[in-house]
Amino acid sequence: MTEREYNQCVNLYADNVYRFIVKNLRHSEDAKDIVQSAFEKLWLNRDQVDNEKSKSYLFTIAYHQMIDHIRKNKRIHLKETFDEHERGADRQQHNTKRILAEALDQLSETQKSLVMLKDYEGYNYAEIGAITGLNESQVKVYLHRARLQLRAYIVKPENVI
Repeated sequence: MTEREYNQCVNLYADNVYRFIVKNLRHSEDAKDIVQSAFEKLWLNRDQVDNEKSKSYLFTIAYHQMIDHIRKNKRIHLKETFDEHERGADRQQHNTKRILAEALDQLSETQKSLVMLKDYEGYNYAEIGAITGLNESQVKVYLHRARLQLRAYIVKPENVI
């Protein structure tokens, strides 16, 4: 990978990697640190990384760093709270986002990451397997179970919108 290809990779994928990490961590500063660290590793290993596989490499590195970060900070729960009126969101949209966020928080780290990679980022099963280190069958099973768990939480009477 050349310097030009690396810069192009930063321009193309930085937002996607950041979005994936921040949706999982819910803390923007930690997400920025992880993304920066992933790009640093890409730069250091640019000679071994094929430009065609740079996106997968970045997501794999960022995913593993995110898991390490979560494990290190397991006891610390950072939560950013905002007043509903400060954000200017209407109540319906706020409730939908809140319920979805709560449903995602009910999932394990692995399940949440799989849902984010498949449904938010659009990766296929093989790519998700390569990123997470799971085989394709495991990805399908874990993703299916995660979606069942999400559905069960969302359709609870107290969560129905």
